[in-house]
Amino acid sequence: MSYPLSPKSHQAALKLTDEQRYRHFIEKVVAHGEIWSLANEEGWVTVTSEGDNALPVWPHPDYAAEWAQGDWDDCTPKSVPLDVWLERWTPGLISDETWLVVFPNLKEQALMVEPQDLDDALRDAMI
Repeated sequence: MSYPLSPKSHQAALKLTDEQRYRHFIEKVVAHGEIWSLANEEGWVTVTSEGDNALPVWPHPDYAAEWAQGDWDDCTPKSVPLDVWLERWTPGLISDETWLVVFPNLKEQALMVEPQDLDDALRDAMI
């Protein structure tokens, strides 16, 4: 279950810089215990950026839902509990050599980070 998100807060977060959205993502994920991405019947959506396979992630389903258009119109937001992410997803993403596109805005701008770097940031924020 996600946290309440007003239209004003939604728009304000999308206007943040890449680094600010990354910090916002960490804060919200740690506070609410879930990471959101998009999935369809075939699995999780990934993108290719600079030749690398990457999974886009968001702190709230509303941000992910905005991306469920065009090639992704058959996708819906799906959450992963933070504890499951840290225990299983980080090792799996590392093994699959999949990067993370953290909280992309609608202009397709975002920080692209390695799974271990995101894991470290999340764990540091939990202390």
